[in-house]
Amino acid sequence: MSVSVNKTFTLSEAQTLLPVLESLFRRARDSAQRAHNFEAEMQDLSQRIYLAGGMHVDVVAAARRRAERDKAAQLAKDTLVEIDEIGVTVQDFEEGLLDFPCQIDGSTVLLCWRVGEVAITHWHTADEGSEERRPLDARFHRTDRERPN
Repeated sequence: MSVSVNKTFTLSEAQTLLPVLESLFRRARDSAQRAHNFEAEMQDLSQRIYLAGGMHVDVVAAARRRAERDKAAQLAKDTLVEIDEIGVTVQDFEEGLLDFPCQIDGSTVLLCWRVGEVAITHWHTADEGSEERRPLDARFHRTDRERPN
């Protein structure tokens, strides 16, 4: 797997974005969970209707719940697009893993951050998954002025 990247981040740039990205990611996760809960509620209603052989349903309330589900699902999608537009990839939605492309020694690698961590402390190559992430080394701590263009 090769990464096609338009934007890269220095470690300090990526660190600066963490509060914004954490807020965006939590909004996406919360919205996805709300959509899931609405969907489960609708499936439960369908199951009860089926088992009862039919029943009176408040169609307006059911339509409202469906609209709330759709709105929550769309907010989750839109928020993930917003994260992507920043130049950050959500590597694993369930685990809350985000990758920031970074140029090190002429190669693009991925700074790897898990939502809830205080700072970015790990990285991995584009060909590796997050399970192979390793601690940052001295190369990542050079100041922006020391980085080649």
